[in-house]
Amino acid sequence: MKLKLFLLSVLLLVSGPSQAQRIKDIANVQGVRSNQLIGYGLVVGLPGTGEKTTYTEQTFKTMLKNFGINLPDNLRPKIKNVAVVAVHAEMPAFIKPGQTLDVTVSSLGEAKSLRGGTLLQTFLKGVDGNVYAIAQGSMVVSGFSAEGLDGSKVIQNTPTVGRIPNGGIVERTVTTPFSTGDHLTFNLRRADFSTAKRLADAINELLGPGMARPLDAASVQVSAPRDVSQRVSFLATLENIQVEPASESAKVIVNSRTGTIVVGREVRLLPAAVTHGGLTVTIAEATQVSQPNPLAGGQTVVTADTTIDVAEEDSRMFLFNPGTTLDELVRAVNLVGAAPSDVLAILEALKMAGALHGELIII
Repeated sequence: MKLKLFLLSVLLLVSGPSQAQRIKDIANVQGVRSNQLIGYGLVVGLPGTGEKTTYTEQTFKTMLKNFGINLPDNLRPKIKNVAVVAVHAEMPAFIKPGQTLDVTVSSLGEAKSLRGGTLLQTFLKGVDGNVYAIAQGSMVVSGFSAEGLDGSKVIQNTPTVGRIPNGGIVERTVTTPFSTGDHLTFNLRRADFSTAKRLADAINELLGPGMARPLDAASVQVSAPRDVSQRVSFLATLENIQVEPASESAKVIVNSRTGTIVVGREVRLLPAAVTHGGLTVTIAEATQVSQPNPLAGGQTVVTADTTIDVAEEDSRMFLFNPGTTLDELVRAVNLVGAAPSDVLAILEALKMAGALHGELIII
């Protein structure tokens, strides 16, 4: 009964044959991808929850200098309502100048909270160092913090991270290879030679022989029209073609930290007999006080009383027949009443004995 819930979840995850899926659900078009943007800026207007660090002061003075205000080098401004932040966003494929992005703002220094702050104009750059968007606006911060004079503190969620919906404006597009060349390439999200061949065969069945060819276990190249409008219609047709992915290789995935074990439906067993048993040792400590008589002149002594109990379970043996399926393996282990840690030990022993046909992966 200990494994009933676990076994049910395993069966739900791995039972049943593969079903056909659309190409758009199992593959991506090469070159059609999002791009990460990042920037460094200032948040102002904080209710005393900002910071006063060297780089915050330097950034603040640089901002004022850009507006024509020069502060003396020895002047340290009071900027408890200012915080330096990292701003990042993800730029989708084909987004155009003037369209907006959601941006995330994270504190870099000692600011206690960004709640109530406003991000000043911040340049968001790509990996090539070019500016692709500009972010600015009031933030939405879900977390909050409160601190008392005695040092007590209450924090809910994360008050040092906020978001600005539609806070970034795109200034430059990213060139993609989608509209160039004579081919399109589909990249499988899970590389598999059989799936790549089935995908190419499905496209050739619709468009004709030689239109698609697998390049490797992850990529399938398809001849495509050069005209952009025709290419869009062409791709819209291809991505809805139904393909049945190949079955995964036989695997047993074990998470040693959480005790989660998932057995793939392709796993098979050779004839094997397994004995399962356990030894339980319980140690209990009790403290006793020895109190002498009032006139005896002795001392009070604390003594320990230790009780050790050893209980050994009856060993049980069960037999796996040739070609045992997942259902039979689950049923046998469930009858034994093994815990997840015991199942792991059984699987490792079967693998070492050469009776487990499948890859045992421990994470």
